[in-house]
Amino acid sequence: MKKEYRVKKNDDISLIFKEGKSVANKQFVLYMLEKKEQNHLRLGVSVSKKLGNAVVRNRIKRLMREAVFQLSDELKQSYDYLLIARKPCVEMDFHEMKKSISHVFYRSFAFKKKGE
Repeated sequence: MKKEYRVKKNDDISLIFKEGKSVANKQFVLYMLEKKEQNHLRLGVSVSKKLGNAVVRNRIKRLMREAVFQLSDELKQSYDYLLIARKPCVEMDFHEMKKSISHVFYRSFAFKKKGE
């Protein structure tokens, strides 16, 4: 995923928390905020220090980004997404993580409709 497609700034993250809507399952929390002037999606990823050391956290972040990258063609593009990992995702492999992430995106109605 290209760096310009990431949400990094604290102001952007605060705005997504404040004005966005959230959906969760056992492994992830997804915040999303529509940006009509934007023609591509942006993703922010957050993994707490409670989930493990830096090696574990970076592995989780890499897997989360790759899962969203693989789903990105099917997702609505004019949104900022903030994906937060919860404790159960530490033991997950990539395929379980991708399935769980697609589930949380499905629950938030973030997938494109058939005609879009």
